[in-house]
Amino acid sequence: MADYFTHFSCLLDVGKPSNAVLAVALFQQLRAEDQEADEPQVSGFDLSIQDGPDSSMLWIRDDEHGDIEQVIGFVLRLAAEINLIGLWGFDYALTCSRPRLEAFSGGAHVIDLGARTTIGWISTHEWLTAALNGEDIDAVEALTQ
Repeated sequence: MADYFTHFSCLLDVGKPSNAVLAVALFQQLRAEDQEADEPQVSGFDLSIQDGPDSSMLWIRDDEHGDIEQVIGFVLRLAAEINLIGLWGFDYALTCSRPRLEAFSGGAHVIDLGARTTIGWISTHEWLTAALNGEDIDAVEALTQ
């Protein structure tokens, strides 16, 4: 039997160390709430302050479940809580413990923190399929919007 994984590791600069502390506190609060929730809010990833307590950088990485939608949801909520602005994004890999057809892929998301929305994404599997099916370049590029 094959096991499927989603891997990612990225940094989010939250502007100042006090915001990083607030982000970790929010993450821990939501993780505690998830213990009794039907729909988890922060499963599939771990979060810590990168480079010690005087840093404004958060390190976000997959755990054993790797859930990119949970990362996006948390980052959008955090952006609203501490008024983050600007663009932020991350990429990810979809892997498998055994060689399986169509089991390996990846992608990326770009988020407008100020508008609190995803502004673009791409799936390498969907892009490759479209390109191999002879779709014009505009259609392939449209997958990123």
